[in-house]
Amino acid sequence: MISTASALAHPNIAFIKYWGNKDQDLRIPANSSLSMNLKELETRTRVSFDPSLAGDQLILNGIPEEGAALQRVSKMLNRIRNIVEFNTFASVESENNFPTGAGIASSASAFAALSCAASSAAGLSLSERELSRLARTGSGSASRSIPEGYVEWQAGTDHDSSYAYSIAGADHWDLVDLIALISKEHKETGSSLGHTMADKSPIQGARVKDANRRLEICRKALLERDFTVFADIVEQDCNLMHAVMMTSDPPLYYWLPGTLEVMRAVQIWRRQGLPVCYTIDAGPNVHLICPAKEADKVKRELGSFPGVKSILECTPGGPTHLLEPDFPGV
Repeated sequence: MISTASALAHPNIAFIKYWGNKDQDLRIPANSSLSMNLKELETRTRVSFDPSLAGDQLILNGIPEEGAALQRVSKMLNRIRNIVEFNTFASVESENNFPTGAGIASSASAFAALSCAASSAAGLSLSERELSRLARTGSGSASRSIPEGYVEWQAGTDHDSSYAYSIAGADHWDLVDLIALISKEHKETGSSLGHTMADKSPIQGARVKDANRRLEICRKALLERDFTVFADIVEQDCNLMHAVMMTSDPPLYYWLPGTLEVMRAVQIWRRQGLPVCYTIDAGPNVHLICPAKEADKVKRELGSFPGVKSILECTPGGPTHLLEPDFPGV
């Protein structure tokens, strides 16, 4: 008998970044982090455990996948199969409504949706904390896509103590994330490999040592809706992560000329009184964070940059959840 479940998850944008692991296999992070789910971007995933299958199958955005992508999904499915003690293979069909592998946290929403759908299809009823732990083992930042709104992921020291939880609902602060798409190309070095290189940077130790200070400042500013303090600490944390990337061995350069152009413009706009800040994940695309009432003005300013191919507008999003009945189109 085929057992099926579907789930929807949102990617997230980290205000205090995750980069580097204490445990690479379990993805126990080097430091705690803080993020916001992105409502308008989503991954929908259906998992069907089928006794007739001779192996796991993965279809991503309508295209059958093999190799590393399938292996990564199978590793997650194996964790679930070990819990329920069965050996049935699964068909996984997943769709994103945003670019994959371009530094917009597609792996976060992918493994959040996969962990939710697969555990349900296997007959498990996991708590939010348990789902966050499970999603983390597939992609660290996926742990943050499980709860709703503004989310903190405590680093912890082992599998049980490393999970994410909501510190404020999606309606707490009407921030907007305007994602300036500089490139939609799949990045050459993925985040998973990048995390393993973090300790090769002489800056990583200092970044991690200071992470709790930055997180406490960011959390307080977020809860108090203090954009001035929030903007400064978010940009500082972003710059520190990319400094680690650029000083790893070999170095990772995710920025493109258009990336720097937008970063410089954002700092000028803020000095001129426009409340906006930037943050950048492992990719060239720039996330411009601003209060919702300023979004139209920021978009108009961004529209003059030839390096910006398009702009995605996102607001705070909800939690990962099951879809019933199975979603159409996949």
